[in-house]
Amino acid sequence: MTDPITKPRNGTKAGRRGEWVLHLALTATAALMVAPFAWQLLTAFKSTGEASQSPPTFWPAAPTGDAFTTFFDSVPVWSQFTVSASALALRVVGQLVVAALAGYAFARLRFPGRTVLFGLFIAMLMVPSQLFLIGQFELIRDFKLLDTIPALAIPGMFSAFGIFLMRQAFMSIPTAYEEAARLDGAGPLRTFAFVMLPMVKPTLGALAVLTSLYSWNDLLWSLIVSPRGDNRPLTVGLAGLQGQYGTDYPTLMAGALVASLPLIVIFLVLQRQFFNGIASSGLKG
Repeated sequence: MTDPITKPRNGTKAGRRGEWVLHLALTATAALMVAPFAWQLLTAFKSTGEASQSPPTFWPAAPTGDAFTTFFDSVPVWSQFTVSASALALRVVGQLVVAALAGYAFARLRFPGRTVLFGLFIAMLMVPSQLFLIGQFELIRDFKLLDTIPALAIPGMFSAFGIFLMRQAFMSIPTAYEEAARLDGAGPLRTFAFVMLPMVKPTLGALAVLTSLYSWNDLLWSLIVSPRGDNRPLTVGLAGLQGQYGTDYPTLMAGALVASLPLIVIFLVLQRQFFNGIASSGLKG
């Protein structure tokens, strides 16, 4: 006969063992994700010869900050940073406005062709973005916006994913709130602005983080719409550090580290809204 006290004790030990295995797996996964960043940070403090030697060394033998000095001397950092930040701000604001309005319309309003139109937006998610480059370039050229900051931001203001994300967020809100606003005499726009929009702030924060990431790292579109280079972002400056016959890896890693700092700050500020927004938008696992 099984001892009634032994069985829960064995179950508890098995549960603790499973927790340890889970923690070890998560720790190993986190280490794998952090390893490239650690390698980038340590390479930035190496000399050019040490970074290129074989077999490679993990720790710099004589740490030096010369790579950062070379980066700031080789790249117009502040002017390109201003271009990147301006395009990011314009793109994020435009994305939030367009996605929130369209997502609310698809989630709450009834109009002819709504299902078909939303299906077309979802279908766009399966099309590579490179296929839209020619059409977007022709539009920017016809509006005479080449080599301007709006040219960097305008195409990124319209995103099928952003509209889908906001639609899911609005659909998760009970209709009782809209009915109460309607009884108080609020119209659709007032209901949207003062009742529904404040309730999806976490999703707006998540979309702002994702849009900032895409905008800051966008390289191909910058090279297309800024042929003269007067308004090229920081990503173009980083790409210019990779030579045809050789690359100064410490300088490149130092530049990548400097360029990633704004994104780290944005994520740290909006991390709570990011996780809450993803969890409440219907995209969680």
